[in-house]
Amino acid sequence: MTTAVRHDVRFRSGDDWCAGWLYPAHRSSDAASLGVTVVLAHGLSGVKEMRLDAYAERFAAAGADALVFDYRHFGASAGHPRQLLDVRRQHADWTSAVAFARGRAELAAQRLVLWGSSLSGGHVLALGARLHADGVIAQVPHVSGPRSAALNGPVQSARLAAHGLRDVGRSLLGRSPHYLPAAGAPGDVALMTDPEAAAYLGLVPDDLSFDDRVAARFALRIGTYSPGRAARRLTVPTLVQVGEHDRTTPPGPARRLARRGRDVRVSVHPVGHFDPYTGEAFEVFVAEQIAFLQEIAGHVTR
Repeated sequence: MTTAVRHDVRFRSGDDWCAGWLYPAHRSSDAASLGVTVVLAHGLSGVKEMRLDAYAERFAAAGADALVFDYRHFGASAGHPRQLLDVRRQHADWTSAVAFARGRAELAAQRLVLWGSSLSGGHVLALGARLHADGVIAQVPHVSGPRSAALNGPVQSARLAAHGLRDVGRSLLGRSPHYLPAAGAPGDVALMTDPEAAAYLGLVPDDLSFDDRVAARFALRIGTYSPGRAARRLTVPTLVQVGEHDRTTPPGPARRLARRGRDVRVSVHPVGHFDPYTGEAFEVFVAEQIAFLQEIAGHVTR
């Protein structure tokens, strides 16, 4: 496989800017351009170094351009306070990323596909129609707020809510955020505590200084955010990849998405939430995604 070329880029979003990587498609005799641009972002407090480069490299090798970005307040992007997860702001970052891609001369005429995983898998379902995407890939997506919140049980939910209220109180007083770990062991006060959450930190490269915190106010939001409701507005090809052993984003609501959108296809795999980022599961998921991109490319009119 040819080594992927990568360019550091950044674009304005609100009063700040997002950092990203642009991977030009391999344009050679053995990898013809698909005429497709894929825009990718991570879930929860994840950053682009946590295996999104692996997906982008595969897409580029298959002939698709790829733009990977970090949300404001996370990773290499600007934004203060740090580690602030605000759904509305992240939606605005997606809007800015899509505008940036469409504003580049070499990408402007291409079909555009939104790629999200976990929480961002929910974002792309919510935004696919609004951003006039030509396709959507939602990998192990967050679909139903109530179902995701229910995984914590009443005691853990109450503990998280108390921390969330503390953070909101500090915000109203103009103080720095009160934080929670994104991932923890069972019994910890963290946003993800199922045993599979240990694999989340395993995605962090050894040479990356990673902040595994999220402003605790997000604990009050997760149960009310159900982006799967927007699937009925999707009229473009949408690939939803579900892990039947997922204990972080419940698979049931994601499986039912096939009944909502006009062209939503759901594929179910015998994996957990973090398995698709590495190993054999990664190979299976990314191959399915490339086949989907090739299908999208078939609709391109030149």
